[in-house]
Amino acid sequence: MSNFYVACDLSAECGRVMLGTLNQGSLTVSEVRRFQNLPIQDKDSLEWNIPQLYHETLDGLRAVAGYEEAIDSISCDSWAADYLLFESDSSLITPTYHHSDPRTSEGMQKVLSKVTREAIYQETGVCPVPANTLFQLGAERPRRLNRAKHLLPVADAFNYLLAGVPRCEMSQASTTQLYNPVSKTWSNRLLQILDLPPQLLPPLVPAGTELGPLRPEIAKTTGLEDAQVVASCSHETAAALAGLPISPGENWAYLRLGPWTVMGTELPNPIITDTSRALNFTNEAGYGGSVRLSKQTVGLWIMEECRRFWKERDHEIDDGLLTHLAGSAPPFDSLINPADPRFLAPGDMPLKIQAYCRETNQPVPRKPGPIIRCVLESLALQYRKTLQEIEDLTGRQIARLHLIGGSANTLLNHFIANAVRRPLVVAPADASTIGNVLVQALALGHLESLEQAHEVVRNSFKTETLVPYATAWDTASERLAQLSAA
Repeated sequence: MSNFYVACDLSAECGRVMLGTLNQGSLTVSEVRRFQNLPIQDKDSLEWNIPQLYHETLDGLRAVAGYEEAIDSISCDSWAADYLLFESDSSLITPTYHHSDPRTSEGMQKVLSKVTREAIYQETGVCPVPANTLFQLGAERPRRLNRAKHLLPVADAFNYLLAGVPRCEMSQASTTQLYNPVSKTWSNRLLQILDLPPQLLPPLVPAGTELGPLRPEIAKTTGLEDAQVVASCSHETAAALAGLPISPGENWAYLRLGPWTVMGTELPNPIITDTSRALNFTNEAGYGGSVRLSKQTVGLWIMEECRRFWKERDHEIDDGLLTHLAGSAPPFDSLINPADPRFLAPGDMPLKIQAYCRETNQPVPRKPGPIIRCVLESLALQYRKTLQEIEDLTGRQIARLHLIGGSANTLLNHFIANAVRRPLVVAPADASTIGNVLVQALALGHLESLEQAHEVVRNSFKTETLVPYATAWDTASERLAQLSAA
């Protein structure tokens, strides 16, 4: 007998409605519908088009119903920080602001005038950044908050729209910087500082909580009459970690590649110390009461900015050719510190790279191939440094690194494996969907444990493991550390 689940993956770039099928310990996932999720500019404000995103999601659910299979459950996962406000009659209060809206800087200043960064970190275990829900709320107008009955992060808000039950799943709550990971409750201290009514934030629930059936009108319009709505791991990274092919007893870390990269590990308890704060490590909740200790660092943004620079000069190069040129360039000719502030802002990135190399008395790369090789090698060395920080903080030796979202650039994948000197497991491409579906199956009793869920992943999806083979990265790491210190 097969069980069917729907995962609504709502990322900050696109949305996908995915169908998962569990049959005799084997899982398959398929994309039913994909749609763009683009912010809209309204005068000086950057906002999300939530009505369109919701209607696209409903269209995806209608498409699922067209397969005429009995759907067991539905759950949404999404990006973090942004939130929706609802009135007492469940109507949406617009606009829904984007985390990059200019108001966030004002909100951060307002909150920091009342409480220090150190106190915020001690209370939440989350590093303060302008996009966080805490600082967005600091910029909110009292009139909007007074109207609001519920404040919900995006995925939990969509689960609320589907089931009519306002709940906030802990993995998403922990990203708001309004949650205390020690007490596992909302932070009364920060709510008081923001002068927020406690009832505005909904009750917290662990990942894998059944919320109830679809609202009757949603069941009727989609044709999914008997589906339950589950609060799976609402945060996309927590969902992805639940969908990894972890082996029993494995000490592992993960690397989620993107414009900005997140690297971390999973622990039973948070680490909130002066050292973890100084190193910019954040504690967020995962499945089963676990804690994701992670750090955001620079990622593929630098390479994307290089491509944009060349494209604007009628010199566009596709990814495959660019990777070929980088692979043909001399190794370790030039290195940069990716965390240097100049590389964190948009602009003429190849020129910034050349300036850095000139200032540090290195060969100056002139052509696209050597420039991209410089970037990729430097990123891999940055991840080596971060992995060492994770081991120092946790006192654990990491045996294996799981790569999420990184299978597209095979050259970088090999560089990372060699730089960190650990086997690198390239996770299935749909790790967030897989984790979302597996947590639904756990919630409904179709799987007995997370260990069994991990076994399902290992048995159902092909994974590639890259074994490190080059030793020159040790010398390169020492060289980059000296350049960064200088």
